[in-house]
Amino acid sequence: MTPVFNSLLPVFLLIATGYLSRVGGLIEASSWTGIERLTYFVFFPAVIIQTLARADLSSVPLLGVGGALICAILLNSGSLLLTRPLLERGLGVDGPSFTSLFQASTRWNTFVGLAVAGSLFGPRGITLIAVAIAAMVPLLNVLALSVLVRYAGGPTLTIVQMLRTLFVNPFIWSPAIGLALNGAAVELPQAVMSYIDILGRASLAAGLLVVGAALDLRRLAQPRMVHVLSMALKLVALPVTAAMLAHQFGVGVPDLAVTVTAASVPTSSAAYVLAKQMGGNAQLMAELITLQTLAAFLTMPLAIWSVQVL
Repeated sequence: MTPVFNSLLPVFLLIATGYLSRVGGLIEASSWTGIERLTYFVFFPAVIIQTLARADLSSVPLLGVGGALICAILLNSGSLLLTRPLLERGLGVDGPSFTSLFQASTRWNTFVGLAVAGSLFGPRGITLIAVAIAAMVPLLNVLALSVLVRYAGGPTLTIVQMLRTLFVNPFIWSPAIGLALNGAAVELPQAVMSYIDILGRASLAAGLLVVGAALDLRRLAQPRMVHVLSMALKLVALPVTAAMLAHQFGVGVPDLAVTVTAASVPTSSAAYVLAKQMGGNAQLMAELITLQTLAAFLTMPLAIWSVQVL
């Protein structure tokens, strides 16, 4: 347990640093938007392209890890959609609130996933997280957009608009570029690879600082059942399901721990932006993001440790 905590502690300290930098006024609130866009569109695509372009994909269980995560997400999504009428009658979860619960229970914070996997498992961990990104991000975006269009009552997207939203997502085009370079065995010039490497090294710290800056503890309401349900589904049910499926798919313990890492991270901070744009309950979304990020300080180490010792 101690090595897991020692590896995760710097990650959460960076998140805390980002939060304190914002609330303390060290960096103006308007500046964080630029840092977030730079991280989202430049730093993280660089590390994903470099990782996948150089990775020996034949040595990692692509189908086992990717398949387990996709199946776990589909199970979480299906259970929510099936119980939506009960959630509305029993907990008063209306359409916009349901979309926020859905996003909180299925989406994942890739910033935290990459940082934790790199800290704990090195280059192989980053490679498997990049595989998870390639497997999960397209599916998660399609699911989130579809649920928001159906239940939020916001603007209706055409097929062309939905496809455009997907393809401009850097977590879709950057894995595609990395996999294409890997498959074609293209060797980029050393100067270009050094440039990408420098950008990639900036990504993990910048991404975690952005996560911390996005936390808004003032938005926390008195925890309600919908808050508890989102944490139970995302931080407990999803990693447990993913671990069981990955084990059934023959994934070994070290790679199983990376699978659980990908499944146990809190929900994506980008879910708030999407909720605001598409008519979801943005305030509830902010509360769920903050609560999950704080709860992950406890649940992530336990989830990763339990896979390694059981």
